[in-house]
Amino acid sequence: MSCETDTVNTAEREQTSALNTPGVKGMNKNTGFRHGISAMLLPAIFCAAPNLSWATQHDEDDDDEVPFDEAQLFFELNNTDGDLGIHALIDGEPWRKLKIENQRDRSMLTVWVQGQLRKQGLTEIFFESAEPTFDELSPKNFFRRFKAGTYEIEGKSLDGYDLESEVELTHTMPAPPEPTVNGNPKAEQCDDEEPGFDATVVSPPVTIAWEAVTMSHPDAAGGGAGVQPPIPVTIHNYEVVVEAFGDDFESKLFVIIPPGQTSMTIPEDFLDLAEEFKYEVLAREESYNQTAVESCFVLDD
Repeated sequence: MSCETDTVNTAEREQTSALNTPGVKGMNKNTGFRHGISAMLLPAIFCAAPNLSWATQHDEDDDDEVPFDEAQLFFELNNTDGDLGIHALIDGEPWRKLKIENQRDRSMLTVWVQGQLRKQGLTEIFFESAEPTFDELSPKNFFRRFKAGTYEIEGKSLDGYDLESEVELTHTMPAPPEPTVNGNPKAEQCDDEEPGFDATVVSPPVTIAWEAVTMSHPDAAGGGAGVQPPIPVTIHNYEVVVEAFGDDFESKLFVIIPPGQTSMTIPEDFLDLAEEFKYEVLAREESYNQTAVESCFVLDD
């Protein structure tokens, strides 16, 4: 597996997206790493017929609705900070209008492309909602706001065709991973400016490991508020994010881990960048709902 600092190797991603893709408060808020989707190669027939436009492929029935290439609507839980948000990743043919309707066919998002951009069109959009903490918006009220069910993502292509995909939004959140660093339990206080800072001290090589996540979130007052009692889940993949802190820089490493693997050894050249590190382990369920846990470690002098 090839990993580079400050870049996401999209050839290794499936989704963040970030979901693979992809996609941290302090780490996962605005990085977009959950939601990278690896590009898919077009069938050879399109290369053999370069004059065949996308529009003419659908001349037989102009009323057909064409699905988006990628349509995901999912929840993200930061189990460490205690907050929930809703995310979306949509990709497909160039479009000039996009709309998301909830399970009651009521619009919850409409995007119009205007001006010179309307002639160009958009092909991909990713968003993540605000993520207020549980004391501002309880998980129970959050899930009540975004009810489970079938949501429709609709669009109008530049060629005038209707685009539409249906997605199932569920309240099933994976249980939080329980990572260790070289066998040491995760640190609970990672803010070195606050009392109780207890970053784990380790020597290279550094391996982050966790037990396989097989059940949904157990906390009925937290991330499991939408589904009780806990039920078995199927993990789509894990994601590990490691952040190095230097004197005047920050560098991030993103790695997508297949569901059958539950550990990752950090490359030595990345460890050479700093002495203090934060990390996150994220479990992504087959619905793309994802639960993240954050912690930190310090290299031994």
